[in-house]
Amino acid sequence: MKIATKRGMIAASAVLLAALSLTACSNGSGSGSSSTADASKAQIGLLLPDSVTARYEAADKPFFEAKIKSLCPDCKVLYANADGDASKQQQQAESMLTQGVKVLVLDPFDGEAAASIVGEAKAKSVPVISYDRLINSKDVNYYISFDNEEVGKLQGTALVDKLKKDGVPAGSGILMVNGSPTDNNATLFKKGAHSVIDTSGYKVLAEYDTPGWDPAQAQNWVSGQITQFGSQIKGIYAANDGTGGGAIAALKAANVSPIPPVTGQDAELAGIQRILAGDQYMTVYKAIQPEAEKAAELAIALTKAQKPAGDTSVDTAGGAKIASFLLKPVAVTTDNIESTVVKDEFYGADSAAKICTADYKAACDKYGIK
Repeated sequence: MKIATKRGMIAASAVLLAALSLTACSNGSGSGSSSTADASKAQIGLLLPDSVTARYEAADKPFFEAKIKSLCPDCKVLYANADGDASKQQQQAESMLTQGVKVLVLDPFDGEAAASIVGEAKAKSVPVISYDRLINSKDVNYYISFDNEEVGKLQGTALVDKLKKDGVPAGSGILMVNGSPTDNNATLFKKGAHSVIDTSGYKVLAEYDTPGWDPAQAQNWVSGQITQFGSQIKGIYAANDGTGGGAIAALKAANVSPIPPVTGQDAELAGIQRILAGDQYMTVYKAIQPEAEKAAELAIALTKAQKPAGDTSVDTAGGAKIASFLLKPVAVTTDNIESTVVKDEFYGADSAAKICTADYKAACDKYGIK
């Protein structure tokens, strides 16, 4: 009996030690080992805004998913693209919340409308990371993006400097093809660009906020402006490569030659190739991989109830301060394609080969892209 009792005490002690060990490994977000198990198998929602911008499917999504996999092999990413529809994004978010996601990483199609998603997430104690575009809600937990006003300044500065370099006289006209009116980032791009253009000596002939960043609508608008202003148009500020491509298509359809300098953003493959062809003057390169990976790191931290400090804070349109991480954008012309998108393997390990197809090989050789 004494031997049996002693063995029972040893067994009980072993169970107690195991329980204490599991409790010590807990992340503090819940009770004991169940919290650790939840975090190690968490579902994380990734909601992106549209399909017309190439970067989302080609870069943001795969970079985010790969980083989540490396940090948490058993975690699952639930993904949805709103296809430029705020109502659809609302439904997608609600579906993810119903499925039990622990964190939402939300790039809003409409930064105002998405506030209701944040409200529903908060009601379920699900933190929200506002990704790339800022949501106008005080309940957003974090914001990860680039310095978007600086993006506009880079675009405006590049355009103005090019016009001056080419000897375009003061008082000459510029068109401004801005981004979507529902995207807070577009407001910041426009603000940054205006801060340069408005003091440059050049005048804005007309400007347009492009619904949903749709290149076709940008093209239609620019076509109308060419009919109205003709040769008065000496430069075009386009907020991204898609709208820039639309503007260039309108210029070509109207047989405008030479094509005036056109800006862009996102360093899309087609945009880089237009730069090499001399159709587009510049783009803004935003290193999407570190942005997506930072969002993934933060999402994993939130599943463990951790609260990392932001590098800075950004105010929503309503005045709320959101803990934020802002990355640095870079202006790209023919001079630094090799040292930016190629060096960073932005389109994969074969980035140079993807850029330098037969139509662009001579230009690639000229600018040292290999």
